[in-house]
Parts: sequence; C-alpha cells; structure tokens
Amino acid sequence: MDENGKIKLGISIGDLNGIGCEVILKTFEDARMMDFCTPIIFASNKTVSFHKNALKLDINYHGIADAAKALDGKLNVVNVWKEVPKIQFGEATEEAGAFALQSLEAAVAALKTDAIDGLVTAPINKNNIQSETFTFPGHTDYLAQELEGESLMFMITEALKVGLLTDHVAIKDAPAAINPILIRTKVRTIEKSLTMDFGIRRPKIALLGINPHSGDNGVIGKEDDTVLKPVIREMSDAGHLVFGPYSADSFFGSDMYRKFDAILAAYHDQGLIPFKTLSFGKGVNYTAGLSKVRTSPDHGTAYEIAGKGTADHSSFKEAVFAAVQIVKNRQEYAVLTENPLQKQKVRR
Repeated sequence: MDENGKIKLGISIGDLNGIGCEVILKTFEDARMMDFCTPIIFASNKTVSFHKNALKLDINYHGIADAAKALDGKLNVVNVWKEVPKIQFGEATEEAGAFALQSLEAAVAALKTDAIDGLVTAPINKNNIQSETFTFPGHTDYLAQELEGESLMFMITEALKVGLLTDHVAIKDAPAAINPILIRTKVRTIEKSLTMDFGIRRPKIALLGINPHSGDNGVIGKEDDTVLKPVIREMSDAGHLVFGPYSADSFFGSDMYRKFDAILAAYHDQGLIPFKTLSFGKGVNYTAGLSKVRTSPDHGTAYEIAGKGTADHSSFKEAVFAAVQIVKNRQEYAVLTENPLQKQKVRR
C-alpha cells in the first residue's frame, strides 16, 4: 500500500500493437479511478505517450524510475526500457512481444517484492511473446512458475465464477489430463479462493461432465463414471460441498449455475464459451490459488481494432476493481484468521 493506505496496483502493458495500452489509458482517463488505487504501468513514458497521442486521449501520467516512487492520485509509469519501440497497430511483431515480456517481468518482480500489492495484465500475444524465459501458453502458467501456490484460471463476475480443470490444453488431450489428483487440487484451490478472496464461508461447487450428457452412464464415454464421480463422492463424504457431474449443454441455459458459488469446467471452451456469452465486457480472468493477486480482462489483443480508438475498456476496468477488492479481502481474511474467535465474522 502507499502512504495513504491505497492499494498499489501494478499494470503490465501487454502487446504494444494491440488494444492493451488503449484500455488502460481509457480506464484511468476517469480521474475517479485514482480514488480506488494507485496505478503503476510498467512500460516507458515514450511508449505511453505514443498511444495517448495516437488515440487522442486526454490523460496525464507521471514517469518514475521504480514503483516505490509512485505518487497517490497520479497515473504512474515505471520506465522499464529506454528504447523507442516501433509500434505497428494490428501487427503481431517480434519486437512487440519482446517489450510485452519486459513489462510483465518487471511487474512480476515488483509483485514478488511487495513493491505493488496486486497486478492487472493487459493482453499478450501468446506466440510473439515466446522466448528463452517465456515458454508458456499464457500468463497463468508463467505466474504459476514465478509465484507460490497452485494456480487456477478462474473467470469471475459478481454472479458467475467459472474455474477450469484444464485450461490451455488441446481438446484431444484434455480427458487424459483429468485425474483424481488434479480434480482434488482444483476443487480445494477454488474453495480456498472463494473463502479467502471472496468471503464465502462454505462454498458450493458444481463440476461439469467431461463427455456429452456426462457420458450417459457410459454410453458416450466412461470418464465421468470412472474419474469424476468417484472423486465427487469421496470429497462430498469428507464434507466438501461438491456436486455433479452436470451435463454442460443445459447447465447454464437452465440457470442451474445460480445455485452454486462456482463451477468447475472440464476444459477451456466448455467453461469460457458460456462465461463470455453471459458476461462479456464485465468478466475478469483471475489467477486464483497463488500467493499474489493477478487479474486481467476477458479479451485478447484485438488486433483488428487496435489503434482505432474503439476498444471497450469495461472488462479492464472490472479487472482493476476485482484486483483491488481481492487484495482487500485477503488482508481482511488474514486479520480475521489471526484470531480464531473472529472466524465466524467472515461473511456468507
């Protein structure tokens, strides 16, 4: 936190040729956002200035050498590099990927040393960011390496929270990757996050089936009967509020999801298609289960509209609000759990 008790929120700039910088600047163009946190972009003055001028945005920022110098009430920019990148809106260039990685690495380093309290990441291109130090399918796996804990891709809104058993895994490989250890780990990670990050005392979790109609008793695949159901019974018998497997095709349309605090989907699109359909523009990607807080918007680089000034910053703004609130919830949880007599005060 800064000297006024505000959350110091780090922001990695993402792919320079995408809409990342645009949604960041549009979010903080509203000066009231500075009432919620002290924002710190990891990039460079000249990079931010280029985007500001190209997009004709009315916003000021304060250049600093490191996060410790951030000023309350200002949009701060840590000068991570001195070079002047060549920005080509809509193009997936190697240079843009290299600067996106520099921004991310600097922000994560600040997060690990508590120079910032939480991190919001603007979208990267998963191809051009690849390097000797980044060989991951996305932010989640990179952060899992850099930070302590068991990472979980958790898509969140106030009303809907969807976690993934397998995230950036080819669809043909997903069933084989799902095993009892993975299921137990992901369920416990969601439970811990719902309690610590969202203040839910006894979370109820629904698991979606792996196969159509959850296998129809083995007619359409046996994985639901042989892998999912035994673990659900075991965890339920041990006191966990875990239910399923539910047929994914009717689960969301029937509003069944409203009966649970979170849903655990078997693979990426099974969870993200309904989530984005119901929540696009309001959804946030949260990496749960780690020692530090990281959120991001629920969209990608959007090269097709980059540089046109038409990008919707709603999801990025929600990611900022979510990061700030989760940091505060964790701080409250830490205080409450220091004194066992206070535990009952964690809200349902």
